[in-house]
Amino acid sequence: MRRLELRKSLLAASIPLAVLGLLAAAPGAQRRPPKTRTDDVKDSYGSVQVADPYRWLEDQKAPETRAWIDEQNRYSESYLHDFPGRDAIRRRVGQLLKVEAIGVPQEHGGRYFFTRRLADQDLPVLYVRKGLSGHDEVLLDPHPLSPDHTTSVVLLDVIADGSLIAYGIRQGGEDELTVKFLDVNTRKELPDVLPRARYQGVAVKNDRSGVFFSRQEKEGPRVFYHAFGADPSKDEKLFGDGYGREKGLGVRLSEDNRWLVMVVSHGSAATKTEIYVRDLAAAAGGPIVPIVNDIEARFSPDIAGDTMYLQTNWQAANGRVLAVDLKNPARDRWKEVVPAGESAIQNVSAVGGRLFVRYLEDVLPRIRIFDPQGKPQGEISFPGIGSASNLRGEWGKDEAFFTFASFLTPMTIYRYDVAKGTQEVWARENVPVASDRYEVKQVRYASKDGTVIPMFLAYRKGLKLDGSNPTLLTGYGGFDLSMTPAFSANAALWVEQGGVYALPSLRGGGEFGEDWHKAGMLEKKQNVFDDFIGAAQWLIHNGYTRPARLVITGGSNGGLLVGAALTQRSDLFAAVVCSYPLLDMLRYHKFLVAGYWVPEYGSADRPDQFPFLYAYSPYQHVKAGTKYPAVLFITGDSDTRVAPLHARKMTALLQASTGSNKPILLHYDTKAGHSRGATPIAKRIDELTDELSFLFAETGTKVHPASEKPAPKKKAA
Repeated sequence: MRRLELRKSLLAASIPLAVLGLLAAAPGAQRRPPKTRTDDVKDSYGSVQVADPYRWLEDQKAPETRAWIDEQNRYSESYLHDFPGRDAIRRRVGQLLKVEAIGVPQEHGGRYFFTRRLADQDLPVLYVRKGLSGHDEVLLDPHPLSPDHTTSVVLLDVIADGSLIAYGIRQGGEDELTVKFLDVNTRKELPDVLPRARYQGVAVKNDRSGVFFSRQEKEGPRVFYHAFGADPSKDEKLFGDGYGREKGLGVRLSEDNRWLVMVVSHGSAATKTEIYVRDLAAAAGGPIVPIVNDIEARFSPDIAGDTMYLQTNWQAANGRVLAVDLKNPARDRWKEVVPAGESAIQNVSAVGGRLFVRYLEDVLPRIRIFDPQGKPQGEISFPGIGSASNLRGEWGKDEAFFTFASFLTPMTIYRYDVAKGTQEVWARENVPVASDRYEVKQVRYASKDGTVIPMFLAYRKGLKLDGSNPTLLTGYGGFDLSMTPAFSANAALWVEQGGVYALPSLRGGGEFGEDWHKAGMLEKKQNVFDDFIGAAQWLIHNGYTRPARLVITGGSNGGLLVGAALTQRSDLFAAVVCSYPLLDMLRYHKFLVAGYWVPEYGSADRPDQFPFLYAYSPYQHVKAGTKYPAVLFITGDSDTRVAPLHARKMTALLQASTGSNKPILLHYDTKAGHSRGATPIAKRIDELTDELSFLFAETGTKVHPASEKPAPKKKAA
């Protein structure tokens, strides 16, 4: 929210962070946070009693909680004053973000569907292009849907001939969507609407007769079929009875619409996956047949004709690829087409009669190509350290698309000709960054238990290792997600100002396969925090920085990461930005969709799991009198994934407990949520400006005007 809007209403929860707590800009300035009442609430876990003095803040809608949020925002606002480099930061953030950006296209019936956001727009607009060199036409422009541009649209499905699409409308940063359908030829909406809910798959039939979808119901996820034009209250429930809210349930159709596929995930980063298919070509749609439902392993399917290719960690921690004949799917007839190797398989795409297998080799991307029987057919190379996306395309066509980016290399979209084995640039984001002035490299360090952890670093060439460099350390470490160098405006601006940007490959991720993931989950979660703290210590020991110039940031599971680092080693950091975090790990599973994460974290309701959760849960490890660094918590009402109560309770507890004069601040936005891609660019510029100003101020960094000049305007594709 812009400052003008802020002056109009302090009740608007999008309070700019702009130097929220920039005490470095005004030495000696001290403000006392609002007093928050406490209750004598305790929970018993066996013989252990645990106090929860701010339990009342869990009630998000209670008038007392709303009044507390308003008071916290006013307190944060009291820290808003000019920071010497703030205007330069805002200008540079604007240059980095206000550029034309384009999404990876999908081709259907000779039409290309993709999103594009022009440099002067807040949100991505959905376009269609007839043919590779055709004219781009706007299909859906979300800007008129809300005056503050907080309502966005997302493409969900396109039928084979490209004449009908399904799309979702998202309010703020919610995960929930309202699903609508658009006739591409006439540009008219179908009268059918799927109501606001959490959907895990929307698959429209090619004959335009109806749509399959998976929706989270009160009891758990269920798969339905809606016939277009029919009464929605009579939609047929096809699958899902018996599954609780802790399960995920996706649904999709094969390209030819013969096979309906349903995938049940036992938790996020599922330790177990079930796969079921239905032959829609059979009489009455045929029975629902299990492909696999009795193996404790993950399976990810892709269909090519009547063959299902399964990427799995079953009997292969680094992954392998199996082929299943859907007409005869008995397990004794499964064939291994790509065996496990030394590098972790990240994804398999069946495109153009080939299997494109994306690996991480020492956390560097590589795509190898195989024929349907598993015979090697070459590979796709990448220009240095960075991130590559999954290759996207169809089995019966020779055209595919993938992306590549790095910390200081904006995203480039490549079009790949499968038949010729050639690639060309389809679109490149024209961000004004002089990438050749900076260095990106990978280093290694030993964690607490001796495990060697890789870490990516980015900084200006010629950096002096004298301990004086402002350093931003970030990470994730969970849910089998692999963190690789991708372009971001905050990383680019940070290194332009002489800083070091650091991203370690923490355990809990998928960088080295399932064993790496398991080494950072459940009772081994402390390994993740040790890895992160070890990264900080290595950066200090090797002269990159010192504690007074080291800051950490993380969001979601990464918010838990920095929350644990804050409470375990408060002496290592100058400032912390903790976004949309989980922090009370004894009660997290009781709210919103968090039951889905119990396989990753565990549950304090289980006597065997309570001890390790209690041992690290940040909220339970705040110690009165500890000199905590400056902390900025970021959350909002529209986070319907991680309950905002974590940030509310932790803010109150830290404010009451810290023994330093560093600010503990809460940025609470009534429209912000976990789906940050829905944030309008104008608001994102405000947020990044304020966040970076906060971090630069807390490290005592003098901001210099960026020397990079905006690149000349030109079309992205």
